[in-house]
Amino acid sequence: MKGLVLWGINNIFTVKGLEDGIQRECRIKGKKMDFETRFYNPLSAGDLVEFDVIEGEEHRALLLSRYDRTNYFARWNKKGRALQTLAVNMETLYCIVSPESPPFRPRFIDRALILAEQGHLDVGIILNKCDQNIPDWVQTRLEDFKTMGIPVFYTSCETGEGIDSLKEEIKGKTIGFAGQSGVGKSTILNLLIPGADQRTAEVSEKMCRGKHTTNFAIMIPHADESGYIIDTPGIRDLLLWGIESPDLSHWFPDFQDLEEDCTFKGCRHLQEPGCSVKKAVEENIINPDRYESYSRMMTELMDNEQKY
Repeated sequence: MKGLVLWGINNIFTVKGLEDGIQRECRIKGKKMDFETRFYNPLSAGDLVEFDVIEGEEHRALLLSRYDRTNYFARWNKKGRALQTLAVNMETLYCIVSPESPPFRPRFIDRALILAEQGHLDVGIILNKCDQNIPDWVQTRLEDFKTMGIPVFYTSCETGEGIDSLKEEIKGKTIGFAGQSGVGKSTILNLLIPGADQRTAEVSEKMCRGKHTTNFAIMIPHADESGYIIDTPGIRDLLLWGIESPDLSHWFPDFQDLEEDCTFKGCRHLQEPGCSVKKAVEENIINPDRYESYSRMMTELMDNEQKY
């Protein structure tokens, strides 16, 4: 039988049968699934799976296999030294940020853009708490993202601004939410899908043994069940994976036309003389903060290459 993974923790997954609509507690048959790529977590919210119902136990099943993913959002898990999938099979991943409280994190977005492109995902940005003061530098960075073709939505859970237009945008779609703690992700979710916070709390209490904190992704259906929102837990770090340091600039489309004019082939745009990218930064053609984001990623990749 075919099913949809709604959430999972400690290798126990809640799966909705696509034929009968029944939610079942499932475990992997044999406790392991074989994939070409090693994953920190074998399944994620949004995965389509094949399962067998346990005889005599209508609400329990064994997972047999996973169907191919359309797309995925994943990061490198340093502890497990493997790829950790946060959510899969979405139409769009929305990065939710706030202007000041907590501070705006454009470098989180820069990393999310790369990881989403690796996973064949479209990305949008939601600036929540837009009723607060939006500093000029934040607005400038958002305009830069718009220039790159990334849609930006402005919302306020206090005034309700932008909620209706966002609701219309995601109508009938399965999308994902990602953001750091405190940006109002759960509040937006509850405005889009009334009662979502209660459902999340109930699942969290059940799966986390009474704790009311959610540290796993969960699929919440739209009120008309025409799609889902995959709510990922608050994200502190997004570590890159599968990228060698000389190739990092390939993931910065605003660098690509410029680097053809660099003096040295294979320029990493750090300390090399005659670097057209650094010149563009000095002339404010490339936002200095965007370049700083690139520089930090490059340092991270080079350090990892030396260690491993």
